[in-house]
Amino acid sequence: MSRPVGDSLDPLERERSHLASSRAALRAMREDVESLDIRDVTANWVNAEVLTRQIDERIKALADLSDTPLFFGRLDYLHAPGADGAEGAEGERFYIGRRHVHDAEGDPMVIDWRAPVSQPFYRASKKDPMDIALRRRFGYTGGDLTAYEDEHLSDPAEAARTSRLLQQEIERPRVGPMRDIVATIQPEQDEIVRSGLGGTVCVQGGPGTGKTAVGLHRVAYLLYAHRERLARTGTLVIGPNRSFLHYIEQVLPALGELTVRQATVDDLVAHVEVRGTDEAAAAVIKGDARMAEVLRRALYSHVSMPAEAVVVVRGSRRWRVPAYEVEEIVRELLDRGIRYGAAREALPQRIAHAVLVQMERSGEAPDDRVQDAVARNAAVKAAVKAVWPPVDPAKLVLRLLSDAEFLAEHADGVLDEDERRTILWAKPARSVRSAKWSAADAVLIDEASDLVTRTPSLGHVVLDEAQDLSPMQYRAVGRRCTTGSATVLGDLAQGTTPWATRSWEEALTHLGKRDGVIEELTAGFRVPTDVITYASRLLPSIAPGLTPVASIRDNPGFFEIRTVAEAAEVAAACAESLRHEGSVGLIAADARVPVLAEALKEAGLEYLAPGEETTRQSRLTLVPASLAKGLEYDYVVLDEPAAVVDGEPDERAGLRRLYVALTRAVSGLTVTHTGALPAQLL
Repeated sequence: MSRPVGDSLDPLERERSHLASSRAALRAMREDVESLDIRDVTANWVNAEVLTRQIDERIKALADLSDTPLFFGRLDYLHAPGADGAEGAEGERFYIGRRHVHDAEGDPMVIDWRAPVSQPFYRASKKDPMDIALRRRFGYTGGDLTAYEDEHLSDPAEAARTSRLLQQEIERPRVGPMRDIVATIQPEQDEIVRSGLGGTVCVQGGPGTGKTAVGLHRVAYLLYAHRERLARTGTLVIGPNRSFLHYIEQVLPALGELTVRQATVDDLVAHVEVRGTDEAAAAVIKGDARMAEVLRRALYSHVSMPAEAVVVVRGSRRWRVPAYEVEEIVRELLDRGIRYGAAREALPQRIAHAVLVQMERSGEAPDDRVQDAVARNAAVKAAVKAVWPPVDPAKLVLRLLSDAEFLAEHADGVLDEDERRTILWAKPARSVRSAKWSAADAVLIDEASDLVTRTPSLGHVVLDEAQDLSPMQYRAVGRRCTTGSATVLGDLAQGTTPWATRSWEEALTHLGKRDGVIEELTAGFRVPTDVITYASRLLPSIAPGLTPVASIRDNPGFFEIRTVAEAAEVAAACAESLRHEGSVGLIAADARVPVLAEALKEAGLEYLAPGEETTRQSRLTLVPASLAKGLEYDYVVLDEPAAVVDGEPDERAGLRRLYVALTRAVSGLTVTHTGALPAQLL
């Protein structure tokens, strides 16, 4: 089951030997899968295709990433399993890593970090050692094991101390996409990661508290603990934009999870091509949850009561369903509250059933085939079309936004006259194809589509940067997990849209997860002390009452405020930051980006755009402030804070955007300014 505990004259060499043996065992596991011959075990080509795809995914999951440690920790247990519930047997040793590795006999050489036996690596402490004698952390350079550090949790003589290797891993320079945090998960993070599949969890976390990583690792954990169920129902990670998704896309594959889909909210509701934009006032109203009731009323206004009986001719017989009986069927379907499309599909069968009742009374013995035939009868079809006509969701929204009378009729008592006037198009579109739909319009069409036909539900959805969603966007996400659960991640202080979330309780209600548990992360692992302290000056203005992030970093980080006269000096600050190891982000108000781009070129500094992957050769990224959310860089140069604030529709949104920009740094922040700094920072 595990490696016996024993002393070694050279512990580091012993651990390196185990690493080499584990890598060899992983290669053997991969080769075993690659050598599988499925020709005699598949019944047909469909089964062969499915099995081949599963094998390919398994091969990818067993890839050994040369620069990624195969294991990062070790646990030595004290006792054998007993009444106290201890997981380990006496003398057992477990190496904790990103995935399970076993030898030729099937004995584990590395234990998956998600396994129950691995949990004490994250939770054990001096106060509660969880039957652990020793916890060992490993330090790596690239993929080479270079150091280790021991904690004797059961030794009362050894004082508790901060792990040097843990701090080094947290502060390790960031080049390339976001990486996993399996080696540094903290107890409060681990509790969220390992929370059950059945419940929805909302995580409020300030900058650098690891909320995004926690959400991604929770998906990985749930796939480990509930793989078969989630393989059937699916999982989805939703991010704010493509740059963000590109930044995080390698985290789950690095943990061996290859099946999780990623999307933005705009991707989910892409029923029409978005070519237009809304004024902020219109977008706020279109994103208001009241629009759901307006859409519902508008849709069901198409249902009318029958004026005539339905007469079905079969052979020489005529069967008549009176108008009042058809009306009873229609009203019963309306009262049931089922979706418009489902009710419309049920209506011909209900009318046909009424005909079959008459047939039976006359002595005939019709079966289900007769009922289906009656339901397809031309007279029944005509009656259904007249009473319960088909409705195209996009055409419905088009009419609401184009027809003042139609909107007034169905928004009566919901939207006032000014609100209706605000969302009406000044120039009505002639067709769905020619309309210049906005992102908010697409969400309305998605709501209408769900009223017509139920949106399929996934097993679990992770929603990151949730604080920027409108109520209608929350509803769109909630439709994707009605029978599943969700992990909601965000920071109220970083809400930069005019419709930003006011409270997580309200957000969970719109999501349809009113019973979701709200957790708060306040320990900062990423942002240095001096930087987060400076940024927190904005909190009283942008999120009064929110707990400031407390950095646990021993290193206070580099922090400087520098007055400059021109853009060339900003470029010079970037050049200084590039002398350090790691990535550099130049963050500026969107309007300032062209000026700074020219200054960087004149200084001979090559730069990337957000979403382009940094490398050791290309480490500088020029980031518009509107795209900075969720990204992180070792060193940040923040240009002209006042311009960042002025770039937003109102001061509060601008200060929140500035808060985001100030908190992207991992090791150092240089603030450059020509004009006055915002008063809130003084």
